[in-house]
Amino acid sequence: MTRIEALAAALATEISALPLAERVEALNAARRALHEVSPFRAEPVDLVTWIPNDRVTANEYNPNKVASPEMQLLHRSIKEDGYTQPIVTFPAGEAAIVVDGFHRHRVGKEKPDVRERVHGYLPVVGINKPLAERMASTVRHNRARGKHQVDLMSEMVVKLVNLGQSDQAIARQLGLSADELIRLKAQTGIAALFANQPFSRSWVAVDGEEPVPALADEEA
Repeated sequence: MTRIEALAAALATEISALPLAERVEALNAARRALHEVSPFRAEPVDLVTWIPNDRVTANEYNPNKVASPEMQLLHRSIKEDGYTQPIVTFPAGEAAIVVDGFHRHRVGKEKPDVRERVHGYLPVVGINKPLAERMASTVRHNRARGKHQVDLMSEMVVKLVNLGQSDQAIARQLGLSADELIRLKAQTGIAALFANQPFSRSWVAVDGEEPVPALADEEA
């Protein structure tokens, strides 16, 4: 056994003797310390911590809804397979606001069998981004899974516009083409969303990324 392995084993033995709440905090502290020296620090999944479920709160903009049969399947999945994905959150003081995993968080709070098994805790990772970028992250997670409702996407576009996001930024962040953005704006019925926005079907490169559709009056 190497010195590092011996130290790790000794630490595990010491932590195992603690009461539950102290044990969880000690494990979280150990993970944070290791995360600081990890070559994967830039990846949120490198640091999964467990926090009390009453500290995990829903955001106010989640554009994804899950039907009852799908929620039942999610519950069964977590019940049978455990939490295989952490809940993506934004740290806000003592609270953690859900960015992705709203329904996983609901299962951990609302289903007694799961809640008891995980001792009233939830597994979370954190991303520290401004509100507009967190909203875009939520949409990207949902769209990557093929779960996103058009009417709720329109609401998201309205909120991002009201936050001062440009059409170019919205299209890039949400993975929309210019046509898709136009249709979503039109669906809202809010004429102000089109104010001073001449559209173009041109394609421009953005920050060295693959070309994305843009609006004529905005710079790459």
